[in-house]
Amino acid sequence: MTALDHALKRSEKILASKGASKHACRFTQVRSSIARRLGMEIGALAPVDRDVEGVVEMMLDATQNYASPLTAERLFAWHAALFPTGRSGMARIAVGAWRPPETGPMQVVSGPYGRERVHFEAPKAERLPDEMAAFLDWFETRDATDPVIRAAIAHLWFVTIHPFEDGNGRIARAIADMALARSEGSAQRFYSMSARIRRERGEYYAMLERTQKGGLDITGWLDWFLGCLDRAFDGTEEVLGHVLHKARFWEAMAGEIFSERQRAVINRLLDGFEGKLTSSKWAKLTKVSSDTALRDITDLVDRGVLEKEDAGGRSTSYRLVGRARG
Repeated sequence: MTALDHALKRSEKILASKGASKHACRFTQVRSSIARRLGMEIGALAPVDRDVEGVVEMMLDATQNYASPLTAERLFAWHAALFPTGRSGMARIAVGAWRPPETGPMQVVSGPYGRERVHFEAPKAERLPDEMAAFLDWFETRDATDPVIRAAIAHLWFVTIHPFEDGNGRIARAIADMALARSEGSAQRFYSMSARIRRERGEYYAMLERTQKGGLDITGWLDWFLGCLDRAFDGTEEVLGHVLHKARFWEAMAGEIFSERQRAVINRLLDGFEGKLTSSKWAKLTKVSSDTALRDITDLVDRGVLEKEDAGGRSTSYRLVGRARG
């Protein structure tokens, strides 16, 4: 796995919450942004939105430069990278600075107007310099605390202080990934805690509320964080298993000659093609005529790469043969 792939895994899922219809475009932008920052060429690089660049820049700095001290100035730089226009949506916010007193109390609320439920209220803005100084001093102090437990505490502590007007969750996840990189003494990791938290955000927010309202006992939070980390490992095993399966397939096909169309569709099948592969779907995927699609498929069937599914006639569909699938 290349440095691009490592960095990509840490960054691209942070953007998944922006909507499935935009995900493919965002994924391409993330890949292009990481490639630029690592000085790598991956063909025609896609134009990149500024918010995508900000997430990539922050995550790369947090994990590639994990040994560098975490300071207020560094956090300000991350925050400025996330909000390069100085706005969160339509609202103007303080960028590269702690939230100002005039913004009022920072509350997490739900419910209809007039009957809002306050889930959490962060420390007042006047306390932020002292609160953040204490947090950063602790984060950079080496003691007997298990480094993974330190990552869990750091995430909870930062998001509870809530020092910025917006972006606190993203920065807290970056801090956790930075602490985990420190725990391993390496920037190269095959899992992303940030991505896992995003995937479990319902349980995450519920656990945060219970912890922040429950006094000083954070045992429940630590238990959830460690469980989430364990599930991140499990997810990585699945991803790596898929990568190895794909690599074995192409290793078995060494010496075979495939067209670009054939390679593209085979990779789609290896990635988990949804539904049945028919000649009409092949034609749509590769933008060729039905006759060309059928010739491509017949060639692969003759060479033992594809086989027909049980159903025949007009509904004829194809799959990778046993040696290709297993």
